[in-house]
Amino acid sequence: MPKVKFGFKCAYYSKITIGELGAVTYGTPIKLKGAVSMSLSPAGNEVEFYAEDGLYYSDSANNGYNGTLELALIQDDFLKDILGEVEDSNKVLQENVTVSASPFALLCEFTTDDGAKKFCFYNCTASRPELASKTKGESKEVQTETLNLKIRPNADGIVKASTKSDTTASVINNWYSSVYQPTAIPTV
Repeated sequence: MPKVKFGFKCAYYSKITIGELGAVTYGTPIKLKGAVSMSLSPAGNEVEFYAEDGLYYSDSANNGYNGTLELALIQDDFLKDILGEVEDSNKVLQENVTVSASPFALLCEFTTDDGAKKFCFYNCTASRPELASKTKGESKEVQTETLNLKIRPNADGIVKASTKSDTTASVINNWYSSVYQPTAIPTV
């Protein structure tokens, strides 16, 4: 069992296609090169109801996560596949206001003292990144790009999956080959 985490790597995206009857299909995962960091905060609200001079009922809503994914540079594949930019015959990317972003699954891993803890976030959307740069001075300074993410529950309620130190080797070794599909959904 890991005690600490100290790294982030291996970010992949898998474009989601939704069929006519609502069936979700995941594309082959594509590596997002230059993964720098990811920061996610829980989305949802706390419900507290007071009666009889005290807390009578308490619950929280799990609406997934909101956060950021920082990359060295957002690659053209992602801009086209997910953010909907179109490449013309002159190999120029164009952003069009009439195109909506596509949902995707995000696969990644945290490095721990016990190996890797791998994650799959099933229903992600990304907003257009901020465009910024600055002049080079006496020395080069790498400037990263950040995607704002919204991760929401699937229709079946699942938000994410993550490996443990005793996850089977076949699952670990094939994590980035396809989006992990649970073998059994636990009852709550």
